[in-house]
Order: sequence, then C-alpha cells, then structure tokens
Amino acid sequence: MADVPIEIKRHSLAHVLAMAVLDLWPDTKLGIGPAIENGFYYDFDFRKVKIQKQEFKLSPDELPRIEKRMHEIIEKDFKFIKEEIDAKKAKKIFENQPYKLELIEELVKEKKPITIYYTCPSKIKNCFVDLCAGPHVDSTKDLRSTNFKLTKIAGAYWRGSEENPMLTRIYAAAFESLAELKNYLKIQEEAEKRDHRKLGKDLGLFVFSDLVGPGLPLYTFKGATIRNIIVDYSNQLREKIGYKEVHTPQINKAELFKVSGHYEKYKDSMFKVISNYTDEEYYLKPMNCPQHTQIYASQMRSYRDLPIRIADFAMLYRDEKPGELSGLSRLRAFSQDDGHCFCTEDQIKDEFSSLLAVIEEAMKTYKMDYFIRLSLRDEKNKEKYLGDDKTWKQSQKILEDLLKEKKIKYVRAEGEAAFYGPKMDLVAKDSLGREWQLSTIQLDFNMPKRFGLEYVSEDGKKYTPAMIHSAIVGSPDRFLGILIEHYAGAFPVWLAPVQVWVAPVSEKHEKYAEKIAEDLKENEIRVELNNENETISKRIREGELQKIPYILVVGDKEKNSNTVRVRERSKGDLGEMKIDKFVAKIKLEIKQRSL
Repeated sequence: MADVPIEIKRHSLAHVLAMAVLDLWPDTKLGIGPAIENGFYYDFDFRKVKIQKQEFKLSPDELPRIEKRMHEIIEKDFKFIKEEIDAKKAKKIFENQPYKLELIEELVKEKKPITIYYTCPSKIKNCFVDLCAGPHVDSTKDLRSTNFKLTKIAGAYWRGSEENPMLTRIYAAAFESLAELKNYLKIQEEAEKRDHRKLGKDLGLFVFSDLVGPGLPLYTFKGATIRNIIVDYSNQLREKIGYKEVHTPQINKAELFKVSGHYEKYKDSMFKVISNYTDEEYYLKPMNCPQHTQIYASQMRSYRDLPIRIADFAMLYRDEKPGELSGLSRLRAFSQDDGHCFCTEDQIKDEFSSLLAVIEEAMKTYKMDYFIRLSLRDEKNKEKYLGDDKTWKQSQKILEDLLKEKKIKYVRAEGEAAFYGPKMDLVAKDSLGREWQLSTIQLDFNMPKRFGLEYVSEDGKKYTPAMIHSAIVGSPDRFLGILIEHYAGAFPVWLAPVQVWVAPVSEKHEKYAEKIAEDLKENEIRVELNNENETISKRIREGELQKIPYILVVGDKEKNSNTVRVRERSKGDLGEMKIDKFVAKIKLEIKQRSL
C-alpha cells in the first residue's frame, strides 16, 4: 500500500496497540482508538483483569512491554480485512465487550452501517477484531517504517461523561521518520518541564482549593501582579484605537440570554443563580456581549456617534465538565480582554484593520509568531447557528475579502465560527512551536438584530449597526498559563512579579541593602529584600530557581563605593554598577517591554 497517509497508519497502529494489550491481558475491555495529531490513543478498561487474584492497574512501567509486543505483531505481516455485518452478528462478536455493544446500538439507532476490521493472517481465524469504519493499511508490514512510541497513561471517562466509567487511555506518538519522532519527544519533554501547573506552584503564582471548587483559581500576589499587567497592557492597546472600558455585572436575568440566543445554544454551559427573594431566572454570564448591547441600547444613536467601542474585563463563568478542567488552560471562572464595537457597514474594514494592528503589536511584545484562521459556518449543520443564509454569506464574504485585500495569509476553517457569526482567530505559536488560539475578531449581524439595535442615518432612516466582537489575547487567565510555559517561568522584566532581589552579604550590610530597596521602590520597581539566614551563594541560587530577573548583591565594597553588584538572570555577573545607572537600565527595559 504505497503512499499511505500518516493518519491512516496512526489509526492502524491504534488497532495494533489494542491487539497487543489483549494478548497480554485477555480480560481487558476495549473502548475506542482514534488517530490524533502527532499520534494515536486507545482507551481500555482493566477492571476485570486480575493478576494472582489481585486487581490489575496499568503502570507506565508496562509501556515498553506493550510496545515490544506491538513490534512483534507488526513483523508478522497480519492483514487488515474489512467486513460490513448486521447487528446480530456484531453483537455476537462483541458479546464480551460492553463498550463496543453500546456503539453498535448507537449505529443501529442512527441506521448507519456496521463495519469491522479483522487483523490476522490471510484467513479469518483466531483474529483480533475491532469495530471500526476505517480506513486502515493493507497489512501490518505497511507499518514497519513508521516510528512510534507509547508516551503516557491518562484517565478518560467513557464518551467524555463523568457519569460513565473511568477508562485507562494509552497515548502514543507516531511519525514517518525517526527524526520527527525524536524531535516531537524532545519538545514533549521540554513541555513537561514547563507545565504551567507545576511551575505555577513552584513559583507561587496561583493555587486551587477543594473547598473553593475545581476550575476556580486563587491568585497569589505574584500571580495577580502578572495577570494585572496582562490586563493593563491589553487595555492600553485598546485605548490606542478608541476603546473605553466599562464594567458590567456577573449575573443577568435569563431573558437577556434568551434574546441573545445563548439560552437556546449555550444554556448547558451556564451556571444558574438562585435568588432568595424572587422567582425570576438568573444566570452567571458566560460572555459580555449581551450586556454590551444594553449599553448601546440605553439611548438613541446617530450615525455621527458610530463607531462606539467598549472594552470589558469583568469575570465570566462557564460550567465546564470537571474532567475537562486543566490548570489555567480550562477554567470555570475567568475574564477576557473583551471588546465590542458597534459600527456602520462601511466602517467594518477600518475597525478590523485597527484590531489586527494592535493584535500584531501584542504578539511582537510577547514574542510569539502567529497566523490567522478564518473560522466559517459549517454549511452541513446550519441549525447550530443563528441567522439566515443571506446574513452569513454577507458577513463571511466581508471577512475573506478583507484578508485578501490586506494580503494576509490565512487558513479556512469551516465549522469553527461562533454561533452568531464568522471570525478571524489568531493562532499563536509559543517558544516550543505549539499552537494556541488566542485573539479573535468576530463579525456579528445577528445579535444587533435580535436586540433591535438601531442608529439614525444621515438620510433620517433607522438602520441596524454591525457588531464586532474582539479579544487581543483572549482570557488573561488562560494566557498567563500559556506565558508561563512560553517563557519557562522566566518572565521578561516588565512582566516579572518580582523584578529585583537585593541580597546583603551579611547582617552588617542590611541597612545599605534596605536603602537600595527603597530607592528601587521609589522608582516603581518591584523589589524584595532577601536577607534570610543563609549564605549569599544559597540565596543567589534560590533567586535563580525563582527566576528573578536581577539580583543585586551588596557587601563592603559596594557599600563603600555606593554601588551594587548586578547579577542578570540570563547573563550572570555583570559586575559593579552605580545604583542610578542600574535604575535607568531596568526602567528602560520595562518601558520597552524587553528582556
């Protein structure tokens, strides 16, 4: 089978993985095993497996053993043989596989064909068989040149629901070349070291509490400092293009979301609020846009007033599934550097251009490469979206024409639009080359219509404004998690929660160190005095572990010459420096958002 796409090989390897696991532990129950980006996984239920009458639990130590068995299977040149069967035969084949039986019932209900794949020698006898639509390689020999490695074990609820059993998921990486595999594993190893959940704890940036609840972060003063700087910078960028900040409440009557369409399309992801004094239905807001329409609707608008641009950093709440929560990457409580512009149709291009410019500036500041993804409606599932065909075609054409006119490279992504309109999503690449969807600019003709928003035009007639939704870095909370990993916790000076440590060599140098610290504070530099009862070398080492940008060491020599010995995080010992010279140096770096 020549020129087989890597996705088909990955899917076929998932079957080989399941085959190897059943060879080793025959009582295992099988879930599903799809190909994914960079590899594949398979879900298993080991609860029926007993080893010497003891309940078996798969450990990472078993992965090399499974991998070895997979290579043995591949070398045997087993065929992949597809067959379409009826439900009766399917249920007989999988009578001891409850998860497969559930999938069969679903296929019957949806009147879809039931297909299986045998993996065995040329004759269908004593084969491994799996329920699958395919496609697959012709034979395991087609997998011999594919380089793969089982990478980790994780828990995964069956069908993603907490009400179902927790299965064991085995992940694997798979690539055409060994070099690709090695590079991927190297990046994954580095990513593990940079995991924001670990670094966030080590650097004292945020915590989670079972008493507070999952997905609800508690920021320490260090974490709150960085988060506030992210918010302030986004606000400065918005002010440059005419946005003004507003503040809106966290709870709203259900009626607001019924008009906006969120009640119909998003209700299951919203937290309901109960009042002790009224029977009215209230919800915590999952986004700001419906409230912003009411600011616009509070008075009659003229075409001379437009565009009206408002920004909001209020907290938002979404009822995410507990199993999908992950550090700061997926939260139940967060904010967004959110903005909405109400404008005329002929102002749309200028507004998008302004937003694209500040987003570009932000990405340069944070030192991230990016590309634009044009997110469009799924034309095969129009029922998922609000609005008519004419409105969608109009708004999608406006965005695509703008990208072409500005000669901005982009990729089309059908089915990724918001339910109320198409959008331009900025997909940023971090220092490890991983992609994160951050900024977004969305064009919405539907919500203004639903709320009856109007402006009086030059001809005296009333028209409906366009609404542009935008975020520069998305959620400051999620972005903080991304930045922790992007910088490996070593934040540039302007973002660092503590920019300078002043470390006296001994007790007799503490007063001089205190004076230096006060001078820095007066210059609005975030500084801490480190005079713990440890040797100076240990304190310097601790500062390096805490990734402090600058450590100023002061002893007899520095005290007598009114200087400091400067240690820079990335360069080491810079030697002695007059304090005013150091202040000028660090203030310039902060102003330029550099280092």
